[in-house]
Amino acid sequence: MSPTTMTLEVLLPFRVFAEHEGVARIVAETPEGSFGILPRRLDCVATISPGVLAWERNGQEAWMALDEGLLIKTGDTVTVSVRHAVAGENLADLRELVEREYLTLDEHEREVRSVLDKLEIGLMRRLVEFRHE
Repeated sequence: MSPTTMTLEVLLPFRVFAEHEGVARIVAETPEGSFGILPRRLDCVATISPGVLAWERNGQEAWMALDEGLLIKTGDTVTVSVRHAVAGENLADLRELVEREYLTLDEHEREVRSVLDKLEIGLMRRLVEFRHE
């Protein structure tokens, strides 16, 4: 890798989602707006807002939808750590993938909440029974 490129790593809580070498530039969304990174930029840390991460490699631009997280640039490595990420071939595909992914997440979250509600109700009943004994 030359000193005019970077390595981009995207980390999820339990795995490495993506790793790209030879990245010429990166643009991420922060609470303050878009944030651009070039290879010789000083080391930094930034909070990532849910949005699109764009990067250029070999003259080709690529995109990834990210949840909130953290971006850290150290030397020629940019590490992005987020809860969820979705990659697509183009922006239209990415939009469709994000909609499908988040609809699935919403359904899964509803199921988890339902199970937790049932557990909580069961616990409350047992506590009431215990108090009356």
